[in-house]
Amino acid sequence: MITKKLYETDGALREFTAQVISCVPARKAAPKDAAFEIILSQTAFFPEGGGQYADSGNLGNASVIDVQEIDGEIIHYTDVPLPEGAEVMGLLNWEERLRKMQNHSGEHLISGIVHKQFGYDNVGFHLGKDEVTVDFSGILTDAELRFVEYIANRVVALNVPIMVSYPTPEEACAMDYRSKLDNIENLRIVTIGEWDCCACCAPHVDATGQIGCIKIIDSENWKNGVRVRMLCGLDALNDYQKRLENTARISELLSAKQHETAVAVERLVRNLQNEHTIQMQLKNALLESKIAQLQPTEGNLVLFDSLLDPDTLRKLVNAGTSVCKGVCAVFSGNDTDGYRYIIGSANGNLRAAAKEYNVALNGRGGGSDQMIQGTMMATAEQIKAYFA
Repeated sequence: MITKKLYETDGALREFTAQVISCVPARKAAPKDAAFEIILSQTAFFPEGGGQYADSGNLGNASVIDVQEIDGEIIHYTDVPLPEGAEVMGLLNWEERLRKMQNHSGEHLISGIVHKQFGYDNVGFHLGKDEVTVDFSGILTDAELRFVEYIANRVVALNVPIMVSYPTPEEACAMDYRSKLDNIENLRIVTIGEWDCCACCAPHVDATGQIGCIKIIDSENWKNGVRVRMLCGLDALNDYQKRLENTARISELLSAKQHETAVAVERLVRNLQNEHTIQMQLKNALLESKIAQLQPTEGNLVLFDSLLDPDTLRKLVNAGTSVCKGVCAVFSGNDTDGYRYIIGSANGNLRAAAKEYNVALNGRGGGSDQMIQGTMMATAEQIKAYFA
């Protein structure tokens, strides 16, 4: 038996009644938490397909975890069984369905405008729970995408009816529609006025006004074309709210008006770059001062410093190895949290010595025969005493 697809003729249907045709334990390949597979006489639950995930909701006291169309049958995966032959009430998670219809209808409108204005095809579509992506067969500039977005929102404001039709094979052959199909038996066409005509099996809103705002988030070059990320309706509203909250927080931190945060951030970046330049100059001056104070020694040279960064410390180690016969060991940190170390030697063999150092001073690290680095959890006095 083939389940009657109520969602094809009425996307706004929120609840329905149906007879349970069969209920069997879920096979091994079933989705997580799905215990039973149920087939109904009719359903408003849209199965996964056409680039979007399945509807969810309830069948009586059973939760619908997933819906798949397998070998022509629509399988409802549930957590508990339902008696075969019983009549059950189906209730969709309506907000989830509405958001999907808003995004899918919005995608049709965007794709239709791109096709008419630029001749590019929609070659990929994914409607996920967090984002909607559309892949086009050609490159679109930012300015062109802004133009497409503007036209799409104008069509939303016109509240153009979204029509579903089932042309005969003869009629289909004469039609100009997107997503051409080889099998034109039972073809379902979704038409948005003069803006789009496309083969599609998914439910849609009744008119463009129900889509709400259409917002292109960003885009990137993708397989000789472009991938566009977009959101519509309630999802677009949620995204805007998150962005507004972030902008308000940044505005507060920078003591700038919300529409001036970019300028304030640019000013902050310039200041940080200037500060970084000054810091590097000071570190180099400090390094030169420390190198000038180094005294030749027949033994080891042990230094402690908490101001210089690792790159500068390595320069200090290189300078120290040239004036000592043993090793030059530089440590940065404190007795409580431990020390980072860089140890150099002109005589080599440090790779083997690292194991001895780490055992004696509770350390970890290694490197080459000329330089090793790592951490130690010993005190400064213990380190000095060991290398004395």
